[in-house]
Amino acid sequence: MSMTEREKALAGLPYNILDEELLGIRAGVRQALHVHNHSVPLDEEGVTPALREALGAVGKNVFIETPFHCAYGVNLFLGDDVYINSGCAILDCGRVEIGDKTMLGPAVQIYTAIHPLDPVERAKGTESTAAITLGHNVWIGGAAVLCPGVTIGDNAVVGAGAVVVKDVPSSVVVVGNPATVIRRIMVDDDA
Repeated sequence: MSMTEREKALAGLPYNILDEELLGIRAGVRQALHVHNHSVPLDEEGVTPALREALGAVGKNVFIETPFHCAYGVNLFLGDDVYINSGCAILDCGRVEIGDKTMLGPAVQIYTAIHPLDPVERAKGTESTAAITLGHNVWIGGAAVLCPGVTIGDNAVVGAGAVVVKDVPSSVVVVGNPATVIRRIMVDDDA
């Protein structure tokens, strides 16, 4: 059985970004993003109906500030009480899961796309993806960059401007480029 380009992308296999189905999904989310990014402040519940419909899943009490950008929308899954500050870009070419009570500071960048180093392959529109997962109660500081394939553990904090290239354990603070652990966080189990 042959896989569609979308199925290949979600499986982390090389796929063609110029595929008609993928072009259509990207065109649809651009329309939803335009509506969301041009909505009247405080007239919506934090996510316009057009954007809510375009995303893979949206939990309760989610707020996405404008402007916001994502590549496909359908590969983005948001838990309850998620806050995404202004200027964030999530390239959800692969699956992106953001857990409950997670906050993204302004201008956070989340990238699942992996482009070939070979310029001939890049020119053909070939890429692959690696999924990104953010646990519960995670805080990502402004202008941090999350690279393909990383998992951020529950209660972790990623400092502003950090570049995350490997998994971050639960209940730690990471900073820098590349991001490294600078301390552990004591978590009250009753909180």
